[in-house]
Amino acid sequence: MAYLAGMMVLSVNAGAPNNGRGEETVSRVKFARIRGRKHPYVSAQAARRWIRETMVERGSVPSPVTRVGKAQGKAQKANTQADPVRYADDDLFGYMRTGAKKDDAATTLRDSPFMLGTLMSVEPVLPTEDFGVMSRGVTEPVLHGHEFYTADLAAPFLLDVPRVGTFTLPGADGVGRPNYLTPEQALQVADAMEFGASTLQFRDQPAVRLPLEKRRERAALLPEALAHLSGGAKQALHYGDRVPSLMVLAPFQGGVNPLGNVIDADPDAGVRVRGDVLLQELKAWEGEWEGPVRIGWRPGFRDQAREDFEKQCARELADGTIVIDHPRTILLQLAADLREGRLDGWFDDPAHA
Repeated sequence: MAYLAGMMVLSVNAGAPNNGRGEETVSRVKFARIRGRKHPYVSAQAARRWIRETMVERGSVPSPVTRVGKAQGKAQKANTQADPVRYADDDLFGYMRTGAKKDDAATTLRDSPFMLGTLMSVEPVLPTEDFGVMSRGVTEPVLHGHEFYTADLAAPFLLDVPRVGTFTLPGADGVGRPNYLTPEQALQVADAMEFGASTLQFRDQPAVRLPLEKRRERAALLPEALAHLSGGAKQALHYGDRVPSLMVLAPFQGGVNPLGNVIDADPDAGVRVRGDVLLQELKAWEGEWEGPVRIGWRPGFRDQAREDFEKQCARELADGTIVIDHPRTILLQLAADLREGRLDGWFDDPAHA
């Protein structure tokens, strides 16, 4: 298997984890309009930052960020070190580092092996506007306001496991996807070899690849961070747990995520997991996925939906095709399985072997 596909749900209770552009003295939450109704959301950029920062809290060394450009000018940039050999976050989350227009050697980018969609509310929600007053030590109070909401936010994600710790180069003709290292990053290639990297052909391109032990460790960082996830705006006023309340995980051979319709909203009961949809997708993709399907479901979260799902998938739960446990338990066990080599087949790329 090559890709870990998933869906995750974050439950926001009276929170404002990702703010949009403010209007005068009011802070607005981000939302999208779907068929004329508001659906609050957390951008993928914000959620990826939470994961990245949680990795740092757990001991991962972050890639240094450098800000360049005039303070008030248009050509302002902030670049990481753009060194996926030394820094796990550059490897997992990708980057784009650009230099002067005439200096092609200073431009490099890496597509992210970890892809995440927008965490969108599964149901329409009308945010509440909270009104506040700052009157401490001033004769004329300052009025301000901000929005918050309660909603379950769902997003798909995909991890291209073989690409973790694998860095390709353009071919002899200079053609190739600009995902990884370029000849101008000769020092990075040399560093990779010092780290024990080997050379190979990866998806029809020459590449260098870090040792399997290092790649296991890096892939394990993502589920481990999700198991400890924290972050979001306005935590002082609207503190909330960010560990997913619900997750569905399954490894697939192709770079697809057939789980997108498994989580939706019941008009009368909120978020639900469609067991019938999951079983139909697994049947349609028979031979392209590997069991078990891992489901993390927090106790007390949508109990009726869980009961309905367990009835729909009773046979698959009994034979171990599907397993359900706490999201933290599922994620930490997945991280341990990756780190300890029990899922080494996921690092192979059978379609391009």
